[in-house]
Amino acid sequence: MHDGIALEAAGRPTAVIITNEFLHEAEVQRDALGMHELAPVVIDHPLSTLTDREIDGRAQQAAGQCVAVWLRRPASDTAGR
Repeated sequence: MHDGIALEAAGRPTAVIITNEFLHEAEVQRDALGMHELAPVVIDHPLSTLTDREIDGRAQQAAGQCVAVWLRRPASDTAGR
């Protein structure tokens, strides 16, 4: 989260990817650091025990959300890309 905030503050659109298990903690940290508008990219938990195929699925979950963040659009605008 700290790196994402630093990059955003430097004017670089940044996709901070987290799992849904850590969403609350990420939001608390983001707000405490004063970057309320930084919307994290949220994927399913866990990651560490997944097969390569399951990790590919998580990457697919993140892809559209990341593009939306980088282009500063709602995630629904980039669904399926």
